[in-house]
Amino acid sequence: MAKNLINSFSFTVLLVVLLMASTGILKTNAQSCGAGGCTTAASRVFLGECPSAHGTTNANCCTCCIGLFGSPPVCWAVIEGTDLHCHCYKKA
Repeated sequence: MAKNLINSFSFTVLLVVLLMASTGILKTNAQSCGAGGCTTAASRVFLGECPSAHGTTNANCCTCCIGLFGSPPVCWAVIEGTDLHCHCYKKA
């Protein structure tokens, strides 16, 4: 009985994750910014946060990151997390 319940639960979780991935719920609206954008996750590393842009838009985050760290280091900026922090990335 317990094994059947665990299998049902696992299948349901898998189904929900696949549904979220296929509908685009998991996609980000982050944007490449600065000189020489880094569009894949493997091509960027975390540079720092831009506190003045927390809770705003990705465009504001990009502007803030470039203002704080400069255009050559910054290649990606995004509002992330449940607390909506502005994260700045540089090329790996």
